[in-house]
Order: sequence, then C-alpha cells, then structure tokens
Amino acid sequence: IGEQVSLKCSFKSSSPISERLTVDWTYRPLSGGQMETIFHYQSVPYPTTVGKFKDRISWIGNVAKGDASIALQSPVMSDNGTFICSVKNPPDV
Repeated sequence: IGEQVSLKCSFKSSSPISERLTVDWTYRPLSGGQMETIFHYQSVPYPTTVGKFKDRISWIGNVAKGDASIALQSPVMSDNGTFICSVKNPPDV
C-alpha cells in the first residue's frame, strides 16, 4: 500500500515485433463487475484518462524484449482485483 507496484507481463511471438503490436491491460474488481481497460499500448503508451487508475499507471515494458509490464502508483486496498495483460502482434495473436 502506498508504494509503486510493478505488474509484470512477458510474451513471446513467432512474428517479428512491429508497430502493429498492441498491449491491453484490463481490470476487474475483486467484488466482480465490469472489466475495464486501464492501459493500451501501440507504439506509444496510452494510460487510461478516466476512472480509479487515472494518472497512476505508467509503462515500464520493452516490447523488443518481450516485456509488456506496467507500474501502478500508490496502490490502495480497493485496487485489489484481477489484472489481465493481452498482447497481440499481428498476424500472431
């Protein structure tokens, strides 16, 4: 609580890494409910601009090295839930 936490995500692809590669991070609260997209990456990072994670997520990944990790600033207990990382590198999904 209160510190920066890294949410790790690594991937392998049979296709060369290109600017078409996308990373999407989604979140579902522990109590259930709607999945929400909290981060998108395609060539550059697009952190969410709305919701509870606004201004608290930063890109720490390096797609050239198979790393799609993000960092969450100042986590609180209510952030507890399921975080899912999805990487697509067309034509490899």
